[in-house]
Amino acid sequence: MSFKFEIYNGEVLQDLTIVKPDVYTEKRGTIWTSYLASELDNLVPHPFNHDKFSVSKHNVLRGIHGDHKSWKLISCPIGEIYVAIVDMRKGSKTYLNNETFILNDDNRLQILIPPGFGNSFYVCSEQALYHYKLAYEGDYIDANEQFTVSWDDNRLNIEWPCDNPILSERDGR
Repeated sequence: MSFKFEIYNGEVLQDLTIVKPDVYTEKRGTIWTSYLASELDNLVPHPFNHDKFSVSKHNVLRGIHGDHKSWKLISCPIGEIYVAIVDMRKGSKTYLNNETFILNDDNRLQILIPPGFGNSFYVCSEQALYHYKLAYEGDYIDANEQFTVSWDDNRLNIEWPCDNPILSERDGR
């Protein structure tokens, strides 16, 4: 079994890092490694501090959230999500540009998002498990210290696969 990863940059947002693990498939199913310190720790300036999981149902849209401190390695190990990532770093050559991805249990893609980027996802399947691994210095920046951008902000021109998603109060602004 292989523990290799294909690693490359985003097409629009070059500061994003896409990580595609090798997958071993046989008659019983599949197995893959989502994280291996010797292969992935060199991509972030701080150690990964903790992992979070979010289970959401179809038509839920979460985000656009971010901060200027945390690195996030995101994936969707169960189900399918449409992810939009936005550069919110004022002064950046790609400020307010976005790149979208499909993450699911078939492609097993992971995206490493640097600080200053917002990310959001829409659940395409009946249910999806969103996983994110966080790396940062100091204390964790929780929701009250993060930035939030409206999912349908006209400046971003994100082409969502929905018109009327289920939103939290925070995201419904």
